[in-house]
Amino acid sequence: MWNVSSLTEWDTNLICFNAHQNGTQCCSTLSVTVYQMPVDVSLHVWNHSGPMLENRLYTLVCNVQDVAPIGKLVVTFYRGQIQLHRTQLSSRIEKKPMNVTFLLGFNASKEADGAQLSCVATLELGPEGPQHLSVVKSSNFTATVHYGPDLLATVNPDPITVEERGTLRLNCSAVGNPNPSYTWTLPFRGPDINYSVLTITHASSQHEGQYKCTVSNSVKTVSVLFDVKVQGLEVTSSVPTKPDPSLTSASSTMTTPSGPKSDATTEFSLRVHHIILCSVFFVSLLA
Repeated sequence: MWNVSSLTEWDTNLICFNAHQNGTQCCSTLSVTVYQMPVDVSLHVWNHSGPMLENRLYTLVCNVQDVAPIGKLVVTFYRGQIQLHRTQLSSRIEKKPMNVTFLLGFNASKEADGAQLSCVATLELGPEGPQHLSVVKSSNFTATVHYGPDLLATVNPDPITVEERGTLRLNCSAVGNPNPSYTWTLPFRGPDINYSVLTITHASSQHEGQYKCTVSNSVKTVSVLFDVKVQGLEVTSSVPTKPDPSLTSASSTMTTPSGPKSDATTEFSLRVHHIILCSVFFVSLLA
């Protein structure tokens, strides 16, 4: 049994001698692995600072300081609790503590906005070495990804029909980072509108036409067109009127009473006929 309180030789081997009773000796060489856990682990983005842009490729850099032996070093990249990549320098034979850098390509997506990125380093010394060694983790790096604006709903290109005096509601809501701004271009003169949903109550003919919603942030600008048709109400009246050619969707209707005639109407008709008959008889006598 050999015990040592401190070992400063990183590349060392032990030779064990055995003495037999007949006076002969034999020896065997024992492999010794001297290890040191990483002193520090850090993570950053290569040659970049500030927000990332959606669909751009970046390089994550994990620096591991003063670790030995690097051939037993295992480094894992994480996004939150999701493992992105695991790597090991198993071909390296250096035994003294070294600084090692690991690189990983990272495609920035809007789903990664706000994600916590990190890298973790540990040593795996094999079945004969210590098991489940502690890990050394970098500080979290918060990914900020600028993207959008992306519309929340698909806009139907067909015309939108609303009843006259009904409610018109146009929605061009979008998500993005930074938060998008909205600008509306209207077919009539109205106030400036800077919100995502446009609502008009009591729609009339003046609200008919094309509406344009422009959504923008520092990444890009998108526009949405709405074609609005206002369907007029049918108007009925008991008094006949001359048709107005400008009111193509309105119609006039005159109603006629039905059923038997009243006595007053019948009496009036008899009196008219009586006068006509008397007049004809008088003319005949003169002739």
